[in-house]
Amino acid sequence: MNLSSSSSSASSRPLSAYGWDEGWQAEFAPYAEQGLVLGRVVRVDRGLCDVVTAEGTVRADTEFVVPRDPMKIVCTGDWAAVDAAGDPRYVQALLPRRTAFVRSTSSKRSEGQVLAANVDHAVVAVSLAAELDLGRLERFLALAWESGAQPLVTLTKADLVPDPVVLAHLLADVETAAPGVQVLTVSSATGEGLDVLGAVLSSGTSVLIGQSGAGKSTLANALLGESAQHVHEVRDSDGKGRHTTTTRDLLPLPWGGVLIDTPGVRGVGLWDAGDGVAQAFAEIEQLAGDCRFHDCAHEAEPGCAVLAAVEDGTLPERRLDSYRKLLRENTRLAARTDDRLRAEMRRTFKQRQALGRHMMERKRGPQRKP
Repeated sequence: MNLSSSSSSASSRPLSAYGWDEGWQAEFAPYAEQGLVLGRVVRVDRGLCDVVTAEGTVRADTEFVVPRDPMKIVCTGDWAAVDAAGDPRYVQALLPRRTAFVRSTSSKRSEGQVLAANVDHAVVAVSLAAELDLGRLERFLALAWESGAQPLVTLTKADLVPDPVVLAHLLADVETAAPGVQVLTVSSATGEGLDVLGAVLSSGTSVLIGQSGAGKSTLANALLGESAQHVHEVRDSDGKGRHTTTTRDLLPLPWGGVLIDTPGVRGVGLWDAGDGVAQAFAEIEQLAGDCRFHDCAHEAEPGCAVLAAVEDGTLPERRLDSYRKLLRENTRLAARTDDRLRAEMRRTFKQRQALGRHMMERKRGPQRKP
C-alpha cells in the first residue's frame, strides 16, 4: 500500500461503525485520487441525501448520479464518493453494491425499486397481534434471499400472546414457512428476545422490513435504546398501522452494526426473484429433484415427488400453492421486463439511425435543387 492509500485508509477508520472495510477502501481508491471523500448514505430525501463521512455528516445533492435506470438511484446504505468541500456538495459516484433489497414498483412500468443497499441481514418483522399471513411472509423471504442478505424473522409483540402453547403453535407455523431461517420471538414492551436479536445484528448492516403496524419502529427504538423513530398506534379495527416511518434511515446500533428502518410496505411485488423463490421454498426444490420428469410442473404429472409429499402430509398443500403463485408472478414480471427492454433497444436503434442520417446529410452539405 502506498503512502496516499495508507493515509486514506486511516482517515476512513471512523467509518468502521458504519460498515467500512478494506474492500470498500479498495473500491474507493480511484475516487480518492480525484480528491473525493468516502461516505455512506444514511438517508435520502427528495434528491438530497445525508452522507456520513470520516469528518462528519454532510448534506449532498444527487443530481450527478441520476440514471435512467431506477435501480441505480442513490439509496440508503450506498457507499458514495462525495465532493464534500463543494458548495453545494454533490455525490459524484456510487461504489458497486454488494447486495440490494429490491421490489417491483406499484407502477405499470415494470421497474424495480431498491429499498436498501449493501445489507447483510434482512429482518422480516411479523406482528403476533394480527392473524399470521404466511403467504406474505414467504413473499418477503423470497425478496430477502434474492437480495443476497441473510433473512431473519422476528415475531414482534410476543407479550400479546401470553399462552405459551398458542405461542409455540404460531412459532411452528412460521418456522414451516421459513426453512433455513432463524425465527425469534421478541417484545419491545418487555425486552423479551432483544438480547438475542441484538447479538445477531451486532455485525454488519441490517434492514428492518415488514407491513405497516408490524412494530418495526418500536423495535428499532428498543434496539437503539432511544426514541429515534416516531411511533403511531395500530388501528383496532383491522390491526393495521399507519406509515410511521416515511424515509429509510441508517442508524448505528449501540453494541455494533447498523440498522436501516424502512416504511411499512403494503405492496410487496417480486422483482427478478427466481433464485429467491427457490431458496424460500428450498424443501420443494429438493423434492423436485426426485420427480420422474426434470421439467415437472407439479400439477398432475406421474411420478411427481412434490405431489406425493403433499399426499402423504410431508409438504403442506398451502406451501405448494404459495410456491406456484410466486413463480407465476415472477414469470409474468420477467416477461413484462423483457418487453420493456426490447422496446428500449428499438428506441435506441431508431435514435442512432436518425443520428446517422443527420450526420450523413451534414457531410454531404446542402443539395442544389434542379
